[in-house]
Amino acid sequence: MKKLPAFLLASVLSGAMPGTATASSSPWADVQGGAVRLVTSGKPDADGMLRGALQIDLKPGWKTYWRDPGDTGVPPAISLTGAALAGIAYPVPRRFSEEGTVWNGYEAPVSFAVSLKVPAGKAEEIGAHVFLGICQTICIPLQAELKLDPGAEPANLEDAAIVTQAFEAVPGPARSGFRLTDTKKAGEALTVAAELPQPGEAAAELFLAAPEGYSFGPPKRLADKGGKATFSVPLYEQPDNAAPGTMAAYTLVQNGEAVAGTISLP
Repeated sequence: MKKLPAFLLASVLSGAMPGTATASSSPWADVQGGAVRLVTSGKPDADGMLRGALQIDLKPGWKTYWRDPGDTGVPPAISLTGAALAGIAYPVPRRFSEEGTVWNGYEAPVSFAVSLKVPAGKAEEIGAHVFLGICQTICIPLQAELKLDPGAEPANLEDAAIVTQAFEAVPGPARSGFRLTDTKKAGEALTVAAELPQPGEAAAELFLAAPEGYSFGPPKRLADKGGKATFSVPLYEQPDNAAPGTMAAYTLVQNGEAVAGTISLP
């Protein structure tokens, strides 16, 4: 993924030391500019699925990144022990333009909705290694080792509210009339076709996450033709052996509503 030197990267790491988990939410791991913790709520369902939230607290003036940060930064990364990460969903980000770079992220406290797969439906101690960037004029890489026991307080009301809010804040699934439908390569860019609830409206925004080995520039809405909306996405990098059909995650926004889905790349 293309990175430009918009920020001075500070070699400062912060993390919660692993210890005995005693609650269904981990302690906060603090760093200059913010903090992070993992929260779970409820018991695993019949398939062993457990809902949680990665909470990121940001101090005023600090920001963090979406799943594809854009020109600068690093995407959030989570790895687990005692459970598998079945999915992570992100609220709609904001696109920032600063000092010649364009990047995607958040400038206020945010929670990512996480789905965990617990072996055999057992809620036992879970460990999480979290890596993300928290930025102001410098970027502080926050690296945390978190532990929690989802079986300790599965009915904790505060945890339940945090997890519910995290899932309610993410875009709904893409649907007919509000989705990406096709991608084509046009020189050094991708042309992406979209269905929008109000296709004649100019106020629409696309966030397209680059898969491993790819790098995209910020999408630009083109003039509608025949009632169809299209975006042009600069294609900075593509693997030499890229196979057609590689899937890219996206978030599509119009008039305060958003959907998320995946689209096949050419």
